[in-house]
Amino acid sequence: MNSHATSECSEAYIALGANLGDREGNLMEALERLDEVPGIEVERVSNLYETEPVGYVDQPMFLNMAAAVSTSLSPHELLAVMQQIEKQLGRVRHIHWGPRTVDLDLLWMEGRRLDTPDLVLPHPRMQERAFVLRPLADIVPELEPSGLYPVVKTALENLEGKEGIQLWKTSSWRSVSALSEN
Repeated sequence: MNSHATSECSEAYIALGANLGDREGNLMEALERLDEVPGIEVERVSNLYETEPVGYVDQPMFLNMAAAVSTSLSPHELLAVMQQIEKQLGRVRHIHWGPRTVDLDLLWMEGRRLDTPDLVLPHPRMQERAFVLRPLADIVPELEPSGLYPVVKTALENLEGKEGIQLWKTSSWRSVSALSEN
């Protein structure tokens, strides 16, 4: 049976980051666009965190957050949607780990393991990055069935003191979208 025929939903976790233009606006727009795609529903979003750049450091501070989505799409279909949204919002890939209007990374999908040229699940560097783990800790339930919570908790404890991350703003994504519907 192919993945298109199933209407069963998976829970997936996505990291979002932005450090060019209206950082918060770009993140909120990416969430809105994800939520508008048939087969994707944004369930929970983290707070927003301001973080120092990693890798290529000569660039502006990032805003980072994470989202839990329910999706009937396959991992590769979800990745394609995320890359399309990045492109629509002006993402260009000139410098590895360089500045970007928006960055969407698929981190985890129902505990699935995948290793293909364009997608590795779980995300291979997720546990090394406070800018991914701290927002994830906001939205991963302790009783999450695929075992993500203990992974996030342990990795965060191992990163204590090396974070370069601070709470920037509590998320108002759901209230923003509720207002725009009225």
